[in-house]
Amino acid sequence: MGFTIVVCLLFTVLCEDVRSSGGYRALLMTMLNRLATRLRADARGAVAIQFALLVIPIGFLTFSLLDIGWVSVQKRQMQDALDAATLMAARSTATTSAAVDLIGDAAFATEMDGLGVPLTAANSTFSISGNTITGAVSVDLKPIVTTLWTKNDSKVTVRTEVVRASQDLEVALVLDTTGSMSGSRITDLKTGAADLVDLVVRDVQAPYYSKVALVPYSAGVFVDTYADAARGPVRAATISGAAWQQQAPVNLSAITKASPAVFTTSAAHGLPVGATVYIKGVVGMTQVNNKTFTVAKVPSTTTFTLTNVNSTFYTKYTSGGTVTRCRTANCSVVVTTSTVNHFTTGDLIEIANMQGMTELNGKKFTISPLDATSFDTGAIGTAYAAYTSGGTATCDTSTTPGCRNFTFTNASGGTLTWPINNCATERTGTEAYTDAAPSTSYVGRNYGNPDPTLNNTCPKVKISPLSSDKATLKAEIAKLAPAGSTAGQIGLAWGWNMVSPNFGELWPQASQRPAPYGRKELMKVVILMTDGAFNTNYCNGVIAKNAGSGSGATNQHINCDATNGNAFTQAATLCENIRAKGIILYTVGFDVGDDAAATEMLTTCATDRDHAFFPDTGADLKTAFRAIGQEISSLRIAK
Repeated sequence: MGFTIVVCLLFTVLCEDVRSSGGYRALLMTMLNRLATRLRADARGAVAIQFALLVIPIGFLTFSLLDIGWVSVQKRQMQDALDAATLMAARSTATTSAAVDLIGDAAFATEMDGLGVPLTAANSTFSISGNTITGAVSVDLKPIVTTLWTKNDSKVTVRTEVVRASQDLEVALVLDTTGSMSGSRITDLKTGAADLVDLVVRDVQAPYYSKVALVPYSAGVFVDTYADAARGPVRAATISGAAWQQQAPVNLSAITKASPAVFTTSAAHGLPVGATVYIKGVVGMTQVNNKTFTVAKVPSTTTFTLTNVNSTFYTKYTSGGTVTRCRTANCSVVVTTSTVNHFTTGDLIEIANMQGMTELNGKKFTISPLDATSFDTGAIGTAYAAYTSGGTATCDTSTTPGCRNFTFTNASGGTLTWPINNCATERTGTEAYTDAAPSTSYVGRNYGNPDPTLNNTCPKVKISPLSSDKATLKAEIAKLAPAGSTAGQIGLAWGWNMVSPNFGELWPQASQRPAPYGRKELMKVVILMTDGAFNTNYCNGVIAKNAGSGSGATNQHINCDATNGNAFTQAATLCENIRAKGIILYTVGFDVGDDAAATEMLTTCATDRDHAFFPDTGADLKTAFRAIGQEISSLRIAK
């Protein structure tokens, strides 16, 4: 018991002395001198002799414990430093073991600086596997006392793991490609956007993915092959029938030479007074063949007379012939559709792919609807073959939006006919400021001047849904070219659409469809970039009469005001609704200068003021994109 107390007391004293002494070896010499002095002065007989016999093993045991304590202190310091360095590596954006090791080595060296342990970068290793960062350090420490009887060093190894609290990432990059972005401005934009893609999209897409979608915009957004699904197809209907006759032909058996001539049929004809009929195939009295007449009287079920048919001087009837009642007053073809066709009077309709009545294929007809599922083509059909099956009727031109071409009155009072294109404009109605699926509510269509020198519609570069293919994304960015006016509210809406699970039905591939809102470990981001005021809004798919300055000449506008009103007001509502979905919203106002309206809108639109950037130069723009990319990457890991 006494021995144990002595050892403990000695070890306690040693530990205290270690903190104030110049080192373990100096402390050892000091303690030995003290012990010798005490022994020389001790004259207590047996106790002194016993203690003298024990002093050597006690000394070695004591200083061995000192070695153990010293190694323990060094190991604890190394572990603390390694924990800090591994955590720093995990919080970085590094995705490869080489990059992680570089960051970890530097951090560990900084943490160990001044602690007296001889360590270099070769002693520490850091690696990444999936979402786990592993740090390890190994070093040989030279003991103080045990080196007196052994040459072996004491190997100390510490290890730690940090699991990154990462997230899946979906980012929509909304880019202003209007005419004012010409010159070096568009070059700087492309560089900055490409840098952001490199920062945000990781090379390793597991266990968490990172994707970017692109929305170039000017006076609209080019949706390309997604147009029909997004803004609705051109009005068309499937043909289920086509005929000029009201009923089947009835055989004639006699025609008198009289005024009026009396026609006799071999069976009940069923013709009412006023009906239009077509006669053909008569032998003898050929003067009545291939003509249209109106029934004047019906003396019996098998006889009738025709208006203004005086056969007194006609050749005598011999045999044959048929009479057919027409569906219209001029025996024109009536087309029936399988569903409501929504065509209106005066629409120019093109017929295609009919079987049987092939004479109509590829031709256009100005129609008159008879009811919701049938219309009069105006084409005389008496010489056509009988319809058998198939066919489509497509609206080519109309004064109502929804056809291939739209005829409208411009703001100067003139009449224009412009074709539809594969661009999208503002959604109207109850879903104007939502991310509802296009099958629920189509977005706005767009009609533009066919003259390419005057066309102020939308970019030539199409939207790109969510993708982790950096090369493809940057190739699309490289195509950006400045043209057109600014409909930032439309670009913003499509930025939302790109990360919206509700709108995701538009995309053909599952990998392009955004994940549901509110899912754990998921971050959605929209970045809106613009270089000025939003000056372009729409009525019926054409730039509105009250669109802002810079949106084109008056004669290029329709003669109605914007359906949804002011473009900035539209954007403000969209911003509020986007944020309400938990989406992080960045805004970049490039060289907006003294435009107070643009500055205010972009500031209030962003998630907060820290998410609103206002670069003045092209270099600043690139810096802003890089800063946003780095911040998104850091947020993705830190949360």
